[in-house]
Amino acid sequence: MSVVIKTAEEIEKMRIAGRLAADLLEMITPHVKVGVSTGELDTLCHDYIVNVQQAIPAPLNYGMTATRPGFPKSICTSVNEVVCHGIPGDTKFLKNGDILNLDVTVKKDGYHGDTSMMFLVGDVSPHAKRLSKITRECMYKGIEQVKPGAYLGDIGAAIAKHAHAHYFSVVEDFCGHGIGKAFHEEPQVLHIGKKNTGIQLKEGMIFTIEPMINLGKKHVKIKKDGWTAVTKDRRLSAQWEHTILVTATGAEILTLRTGEVSPFTG
Repeated sequence: MSVVIKTAEEIEKMRIAGRLAADLLEMITPHVKVGVSTGELDTLCHDYIVNVQQAIPAPLNYGMTATRPGFPKSICTSVNEVVCHGIPGDTKFLKNGDILNLDVTVKKDGYHGDTSMMFLVGDVSPHAKRLSKITRECMYKGIEQVKPGAYLGDIGAAIAKHAHAHYFSVVEDFCGHGIGKAFHEEPQVLHIGKKNTGIQLKEGMIFTIEPMINLGKKHVKIKKDGWTAVTKDRRLSAQWEHTILVTATGAEILTLRTGEVSPFTG
């Protein structure tokens, strides 16, 4: 499959889908607190997508194969050592000190908006706060590399350099991806890499940048449910994600939340 360069009409539809995904995270934010179940968060998001946004929760039933069931819920809720694809549950309650990644993807008029953010639940330890902060900075370090003529390797190199400078590890088993009519398209956007290597970026490309950064080692394993990825050493993991459009002069974040600004200015 080749990289799809989006038309002006497709870009506008992607902007709408991205805005809906960002709006979903804004809606759910006040509900993330000690004592709430991840299943309740999933129900609130599902109902909001379907009834208010009149859209489709793309993760629901996604990815069914002969050996793995489709994803059973409408959002991913990854708590503490869960790296990604955590399955919400009505008996999985958030506790004081937890860190949580909410990963949401909204499909509207055939196009996808994909984003995630970290939540600090109650009184969180300093090292957990730092992990979340540096992971968000890693995402923005990657976004800052995006412009026509740059390379995919530039993104991964910037992310890995920042993570390693703070003595964190970068998960290599999962990556960002092209997105549009399909939930996952080419190219794969690795969060490690070498500058000036890989596919050269062109105006009209749209893809996610979504680094997963671990407090301990980079290694992960998949639980028996076929979806939930956890750190092998059971130490904390964090992730932030945005959907990015390559513009004529740089990058446009299609999933930017209200009031959100990059921690970097240059």
